[in-house]
Amino acid sequence: MSERLLAIDTTFGACSAAVLQGTQVLARRFEVMQRGHAEALAPMVDAAMREAGLAFADLDKLAVATGPGSFTGQRVGLAFMRGLKVALGLPLAGVTSLAAMAAEALAESGLEVAAAVHDAKRNEVYVETTAGLAAQVMAIADAQRLLSAFPSLALAGTGAPLMTSVCLFARVLPITAPDAVWVARLAAGVAVTDAPPRPLYLRAPDAKLPKAAAVGAR
Repeated sequence: MSERLLAIDTTFGACSAAVLQGTQVLARRFEVMQRGHAEALAPMVDAAMREAGLAFADLDKLAVATGPGSFTGQRVGLAFMRGLKVALGLPLAGVTSLAAMAAEALAESGLEVAAAVHDAKRNEVYVETTAGLAAQVMAIADAQRLLSAFPSLALAGTGAPLMTSVCLFARVLPITAPDAVWVARLAAGVAVTDAPPRPLYLRAPDAKLPKAAAVGAR
């Protein structure tokens, strides 16, 4: 029997859950939201499992998007899936949010290369490509120079429009957050260890503790 896998994403401006058996999508939930992931996630997972007609004991593997993304969103998804990993005794695979977006863009566009580019503010973007560039943060101008080298390119993410002035043959797809279906598809081929996935932080958080609180927390 094909592997049954539950995957979620809470990293960017959406919350999603999907259940796959092999390549077949048994259930999918996707809701655009800028906040409220913590409240939405458990009911969404429950609904997806009901639609799939499975009990949690029927699952073989779990998957989660590790980031980059909002610090709160990353922690919500990872904490939830780590809890399920412990409760169910199942392997948990992590894939980057950008990889999931790029994979979806690649499949939908039919092009040979795709890139996920997310606006990280401060004149920077998060970037990952299907051509071997791992997730990283860089200046917008550096990303433009890098991606302009591709003769044709599928672009996903909130930062994709920032690339079109130099990526003349790029196709921008309306993908601005990972879909758990693609988290699941990528995770199916990921080998897992006993250590749970960790959040992928590409830079320090914008919010800082007050100086007195930071000292007291040491």
